[in-house]
Amino acid sequence: MNEFLCFFSAASGNQFDMKNPERELLEQLFRDAIDVVLPSWCVAPYLPAAAGSTVVVGAGKAAAAMAKVAAEHYGDTARGLVITRYGHGLGLERVGGVDIVEAGHPIPDDTGNAAATHILKLVHECGEDALVVCLLSGGGSALLALPAEGISLADKQAVTHALITSGATIDEINCVRKHLSAVKGGRLAIAAYPAPVVTLAISDVSGDDPSVIASGPTTADPTTFADARDILEKFGIEPPPAVSRHLKVAAVETPKPGDPRLRDGRLHIIAAASQALDAAAQSAEAAGYEPIILGDAIQGEARDVAKTHALLAREHLSRDKPVALLSGGETTVTISGTGGGGPNTEYALALAIALSGTPGIFAIACDTDGIDGSEDNAGAMIFPDTLARAKALGLDPAAHLENNDSYGFFAPLEDLVIPGPTYTNVNDFRAILIDPRSAATRSD
Repeated sequence: MNEFLCFFSAASGNQFDMKNPERELLEQLFRDAIDVVLPSWCVAPYLPAAAGSTVVVGAGKAAAAMAKVAAEHYGDTARGLVITRYGHGLGLERVGGVDIVEAGHPIPDDTGNAAATHILKLVHECGEDALVVCLLSGGGSALLALPAEGISLADKQAVTHALITSGATIDEINCVRKHLSAVKGGRLAIAAYPAPVVTLAISDVSGDDPSVIASGPTTADPTTFADARDILEKFGIEPPPAVSRHLKVAAVETPKPGDPRLRDGRLHIIAAASQALDAAAQSAEAAGYEPIILGDAIQGEARDVAKTHALLAREHLSRDKPVALLSGGETTVTISGTGGGGPNTEYALALAIALSGTPGIFAIACDTDGIDGSEDNAGAMIFPDTLARAKALGLDPAAHLENNDSYGFFAPLEDLVIPGPTYTNVNDFRAILIDPRSAATRSD
């Protein structure tokens, strides 16, 4: 069992009521989904043999946990630095010869900027007899924050914030990031050349595209400056003058597929959403539910995806056998309100509203890194009585959804899921339990 996951209620700090079998099963499905994508399981089999000089670098929410495994593998023969989000460093500043730095996410900060500068220096000093091992996971785009020449960190922070709140997909956000960076979009591998680079990536993106994971610092980039300009225009984002000039000049493109300097690089996707969903499906089946995986790359506005899933859940109520609808991917939120929350918590609130208390349907929606948006929760759970309990507390679900305040809705209900950092990240995990037997019993 994953030693990192311990579920608590936000309001009271009490453990979940274990007398509720659906709540217990939803929690277990999330645990099992996380377990199979932990660095402690998936990193070691892909680590290459040490070279004359082995440099370990990386970035992401799983970077510290990945570096810990690498340090155990290489001992003191490797040196390097990885960057992770504040609170995700395992309480360590160094493992073996690898330094661990915590920095800002999702908005980059000075600490990440300085650490990225040091990583670039480390790989640039490597010769062809060296080996660079790059450990990537979700969150690496913000953490590996080294703006291109002529762009300030403040410029990049402004563009990042505008993109995150616009409803842009992660592919679109990372396209822009790559073209404002000195290290992303293959530029880290170019800096390491002629040293070969072996990249181990825990995928948090739909489709597991290596050029999108952490904005692909060691991978050829198929996107262009023109694409980045189009994305900003699509969402009506007016960038700072320095960013606008940089994108228009387009002096040095990111390395493209076929670039000979990337020829000796290797990349392994060592964990992905599909593995997490398969593990949850096995657990659901063992509990007597027929698992149906809707997909591991679902995208779109969180509230829109929730409406679609509510319709599917109601359709399955007519079946004789209990069903578990499982899905992954990355939903987005276009922020217009002032409340707190994230895509998974907003999905859960929209799902509760769409189901309107339908008996026999229970659900969980969580980010697998343990943090949904910028709050302290991974997501939330819903039950047939969610709206009734909310009404008793004077909560207006529609108003909370309109204000993007899903956190403020679920906190008083004590239905937030707060495991803390999980030290991995394969993005969203959603499970909807549909039990016709429970619906009939509760109706009676």
